[in-house]
Amino acid sequence: MAKQGHPRGLYLLFATEMAERFSYYGMRAVFTLYMVAALFTMESASEIYGYYTGLVYLTPLLGGYIADRYWGNRRSIIVGGLLMALGQFLLFLSASFVQPAIHEAEGAIDPSVDNRFPIVCMMSGLFFLILGNGFFKPNIATMVGSLYRPDDKLKDSAFTIFYMGVNVGATLGPLVCGIFEGDYLNPTRFKWAFLCACVVMLLSTIMFSLLKNKYIVTHEGVPVGTKPTHHEKVAKHQLSSKEKQHIAVIFIIALFVIFFWAAYEQAGVSLTYFADQQTDRHVFGWEMPTSYFQSFPAIFVVLLAPVMSMLWELLGRIGLEPSSPMKQAIGLAFLSLGYLFIAFGVKDLDPNVKVSMFWLTGLYFIHTLGELSLSPIGLSLVSRLSPKHLASLMMGIWFMSTAVSNMLAGQLATLYPDGTTKHLLGFIPITSLHDFFMVFVVMAGIAAIALAAISPLLNRMMKE
Repeated sequence: MAKQGHPRGLYLLFATEMAERFSYYGMRAVFTLYMVAALFTMESASEIYGYYTGLVYLTPLLGGYIADRYWGNRRSIIVGGLLMALGQFLLFLSASFVQPAIHEAEGAIDPSVDNRFPIVCMMSGLFFLILGNGFFKPNIATMVGSLYRPDDKLKDSAFTIFYMGVNVGATLGPLVCGIFEGDYLNPTRFKWAFLCACVVMLLSTIMFSLLKNKYIVTHEGVPVGTKPTHHEKVAKHQLSSKEKQHIAVIFIIALFVIFFWAAYEQAGVSLTYFADQQTDRHVFGWEMPTSYFQSFPAIFVVLLAPVMSMLWELLGRIGLEPSSPMKQAIGLAFLSLGYLFIAFGVKDLDPNVKVSMFWLTGLYFIHTLGELSLSPIGLSLVSRLSPKHLASLMMGIWFMSTAVSNMLAGQLATLYPDGTTKHLLGFIPITSLHDFFMVFVVMAGIAAIALAAISPLLNRMMKE
């Protein structure tokens, strides 16, 4: 049985994660556009986006702990999926009752329009999305690794397949939900995007619930992700020195990952504003919805993942494959290069002029090379280095770094130029798009150099 390839449970997890990412990225593609269309200023919307996406990746710490100690992975995924479906439904209600409130000339909110109920629905929806994701996110990734023996060479390949599911969902979500993109004249149209995300999340949770007992098992037929036994709860309170070093590696790399995602996650906020306001989106007379740009990174992942996989394999055969930490340093370098590319494209750009889609598309292409060098490698590394009885908790800690980075992303997005001079750290002036994008060039570049410098030390810690 062990030689028959990947267990069928991998493909059920693939489909479940694909649907969840459809729901998340479909909602995220229109979320800031919805807020700016009727409810908040651009700066306030950026801050709300940052807190939401940050907390989405912070609650997996709690969800991972509850799964490891009490519920198991399966129950956590089902509860999380239902809570996220409820959250999307509340966003649907929010957009159903919202009223146009933006003056086109002033770009300001009309104080006479009462949108308190839509705001309450939106905030409640975000609460359930945050809570639900905490139960869902760390447990489904952990289950992928649990389907395999610790020494199974198929594990890295399994995470690559799983990551493809992530990006198929991330591709389809903005494309489908973006069809229902509204504007300040018709903000209620956004409701259909949120309803799409709700229905897909609900159906995928039902599918997982019905099929989990049949397919979520190891090659030997042992159920995966069930409620932990009393022995598993009390076993191995003390960590060995080797386990402590492995956990330290996870923490160190997670620290550097913060800088990657803080810059990368501008896709849902400042880069969305850039696509909406300063990018010519016309293709043969058709104006592409702004939210479609958020599908570009996922499309590039689907196209480039096999290429990157073959590249690592080729380098491995000739003894030149970089270590996992060095691959992540390369990912940070690509991120810096992507922002350098677009910073060159917008240098001395008049605020009233729109640029070609070439610049934003090129940035997303370069960033995808960085993502493929960093993200799936990180998931596999956490699965490989985590003590078995702390697997979900450690995955939650890994996602905690993404939480911090998303909050940072929202704060950095408030520096997006609006005709006034803004200041980074209170003294670095940001007056143009070029200045704004150069912030990320420097931030990611310094992080790449630092991680590359300590990679030999991390490699020794991983082996000892």
